[in-house]
Amino acid sequence: MESPVSLQCLKHGLSLKINETDSQYECLSGCVFPVVGEIPRFVAMQNYADSFGLQWNRFRSDQLDSCIGLSISRDRLTRLMGGTLDHHKGKIVLEAGCGAGRFTEVLLIAGADVFAVDLSTAVEANHENCRGYPNYFVCQADISSLPVKAEQFDIVLAIGMVQHTPSPEETIAALCSQVKPGGLLVFDHYTYGYALTLSRRFIRSLLLRRSPEFGFRFCMKLVSIFWPIHRLLWKYRYLRRVDTLRRMFLYVSPVIDYQAAYSELGPDLLRTWALLDTHDTLTDVYKHLRSAEEISNCLQQCQMRNIETVYGGNGVEARARKPDL
Repeated sequence: MESPVSLQCLKHGLSLKINETDSQYECLSGCVFPVVGEIPRFVAMQNYADSFGLQWNRFRSDQLDSCIGLSISRDRLTRLMGGTLDHHKGKIVLEAGCGAGRFTEVLLIAGADVFAVDLSTAVEANHENCRGYPNYFVCQADISSLPVKAEQFDIVLAIGMVQHTPSPEETIAALCSQVKPGGLLVFDHYTYGYALTLSRRFIRSLLLRRSPEFGFRFCMKLVSIFWPIHRLLWKYRYLRRVDTLRRMFLYVSPVIDYQAAYSELGPDLLRTWALLDTHDTLTDVYKHLRSAEEISNCLQQCQMRNIETVYGGNGVEARARKPDL
């Protein structure tokens, strides 16, 4: 697994080289960064994103197109990229917040040279899913302090991660700094009106005081209790009164329901996706909301050009280019 760009020390800016035993990266000034489970680690393995790592290592393949037999991730990425993935071939792509690899896989199949990074131990699931590709590198690191020089990537992609960082504006600035002159930045962000209902707010306030392991077990229990009701109401939704009741229940229930959006997943995967997004919603330490105008203003302050921000997907979808030299 070789990085498509040169690695450098976070402290000294010197080149990093793997040692003879492949157990750590080293710089000439003596800094060392361990390789654990074949994955370079440039941050502590435990951090505020622990819940995501716990989730994706437990359900590492349940959102991969290749495993579910659908093109949901490919379709979403294609839309975010403006309608095509053709221009990825041979390009160096930074995927920030790579998670278990649902989009990493699509990028690799499209022919991109992928530098995947995540703050959490989800990199381990990503590595398991994608390590067979030759054009692939993954590491555990903070997007705001990557072990690379600035402006190394043709495309910088961040799906479902910016809103979960301490400061979206600082994260967007960090992403912009990694884009080559003339390169493309693509990301999305939650917007106002996100379905954080009263029940979800209350449960989230409680779970953030507990361990990630407790939060995960709690969410599994929630789904086991509420999901049968979701299924029953969906089954009889053609009855007017039941459909009215179902809509009311969707607002009250803390469980995320994708039956109307992705019915093609089938009952087992629908339940799993309900658990995954319920867990996301109830255990993320940071959950920021921004409007399309706020995202656009931030990109303008970062000196980006050809800015496009539209409402769609999970909230706001944004594309922008860095001016050529």
